[in-house]
Amino acid sequence: MDVLTPHPLVVRARRLATDLLLPEAERVDQEGVPARHIEAVKRSGLLGVAAPAEYGGSGAPPAVLRETAEILAGACCATWFVQTQHHTPVQTLTRSELPVRERLLGPLSRGELLSGVAYAHLRSYPRRPVRVRRQGDGWRFDGTVPWYTGWGLNDVMLLAGVTDADEVLFAFAEAREQPGLRASPPMRLAALTAARTVSLELDGLWLPADAVALHAPWDEWAAGDRAKTLHTSPAVFGVTEAALSLLDAETAGPLRSRLTAVRHRAYTLADLPAPEEQTGERLAVRAAAYEVLRAATTAAVVSGGGRALALTSRAQRLAREGLFLLVQGQTAQSRAAHLRVLAGDLAPEGQR
Repeated sequence: MDVLTPHPLVVRARRLATDLLLPEAERVDQEGVPARHIEAVKRSGLLGVAAPAEYGGSGAPPAVLRETAEILAGACCATWFVQTQHHTPVQTLTRSELPVRERLLGPLSRGELLSGVAYAHLRSYPRRPVRVRRQGDGWRFDGTVPWYTGWGLNDVMLLAGVTDADEVLFAFAEAREQPGLRASPPMRLAALTAARTVSLELDGLWLPADAVALHAPWDEWAAGDRAKTLHTSPAVFGVTEAALSLLDAETAGPLRSRLTAVRHRAYTLADLPAPEEQTGERLAVRAAAYEVLRAATTAAVVSGGGRALALTSRAQRLAREGLFLLVQGQTAQSRAAHLRVLAGDLAPEGQR
């Protein structure tokens, strides 16, 4: 394919954004992501953008996944956030050699099922919000999942906990209330309430051994997770672009130049073969991307004046979504780096 020809999934993402997501984004922000948005995403093939072709996915390169994420997030960040959870289960199964791969990777890759994730609490180790232990020929989960997005929209979830042997265990469960699993009412949040986020109470949820997708030492899993969270989310660039579209050319020009530069740096780093290296630079770029996001969304509100404070205003929605992206995927390491930048200490860790 010619490099100037957009990937078919990029074309589909743009059409979905233009025809459905963007025109309804302010209403969705107030009322919640509707099931028909999720059905449209399933039909688009975007859930399988990075999934193996032999399982019905597209096997597209990372650049396509990033571009489609930017498009969806810029149109309706809540819909993007619900569907972006799906890619972690797909990637987990792609690397897995356990039996659940053959049962679920195809339906997930083809968009027949939408998966959520419940694993961010693993980052609070050595605390164990969710504990797992053997029970019969399966596993018992107990504890609290503080955040689970897409409740009522997802078909399945990838649930994680920590064993007494300091191992992480990821297993698939149906995303519904059942014995041992109870959801809170949907949370009211400053941004992305529409994504239907709840907490989950686990009291003896039992999952069979053949539901397990990953079982590994915590240290081993955490090393890969730390490297992944160093990357700048494409959603940051998508929301920034959306905010710039509300500005006149004179105001948007300098901000767009900053955006282009930091996006190039971020994606160049993401494509390097050793994601655990250049930690300081990756964190600095991530913080720089946040600064452009903050400037662009603030400029959109300023440009809109008093009208920007109405809940029907696109500018205020984007500004609130920008606040959400500041903490989405945040770790103690990325938080500290960002706070140093906000405090005026621009030198990356290890170079001061």
